[in-house]
Amino acid sequence: MMPALFSQEKDFGIWYCFDGEFRLAKKLDLDFSSNLRTFNDASSVEQIFGEIGLTYKPVKFLALAGSYRLTGKTEDDTEYHPRHKFFFDVTGSSDLGRFTLTGRYRLQRQDKTYFEDPDDEVPDYYSRLRAKLAYRTKSFPVNPYITTEVFVRMFENTEKIPDKFRISAGAEYKFNKHHSVEMEYIFERDYLPDLIDTNIIALTYNLKF
Repeated sequence: MMPALFSQEKDFGIWYCFDGEFRLAKKLDLDFSSNLRTFNDASSVEQIFGEIGLTYKPVKFLALAGSYRLTGKTEDDTEYHPRHKFFFDVTGSSDLGRFTLTGRYRLQRQDKTYFEDPDDEVPDYYSRLRAKLAYRTKSFPVNPYITTEVFVRMFENTEKIPDKFRISAGAEYKFNKHHSVEMEYIFERDYLPDLIDTNIIALTYNLKF
């Protein structure tokens, strides 16, 4: 019997990212970020977004966060249309010698404004689970890390569980306690609506004050 054949697409993109953090109080931070993501072998802009939120850290190893993201994304009509995303995060971390292990659960809601069928008018809900292992170098300001994240659609029957996952490896270079940059390679597999593998280079500037 011949093996089942399926169509699989491949792509490459570059993400240009800015992340900021402002200390409002001892345990409360204001977070803001912007992101421009390309696709089609990095020749076209797929989406651009801005995000703002709050993070509360009741104890050193636990953080609770909520945020809102406004996205402009290309749809099937080749035009950019807004999407609204809301996030609630619970993040825990543990130091293991010079390693830091971080786990995050994210509840995501997405509202579209471009509708092709009635289902598009119903918000999408996702559970996202991410794990990150970072290594803190002792005398050199470069901190390498690896991450993995899975996306599971909620309240709907889907063909694949999860319907998206990412794995990545990168490093952060700290100029000082306020400024740092990151370079990261991400492999993303998206199962729905079509199977597509995307190789991504993410470049990030971080600002803390």
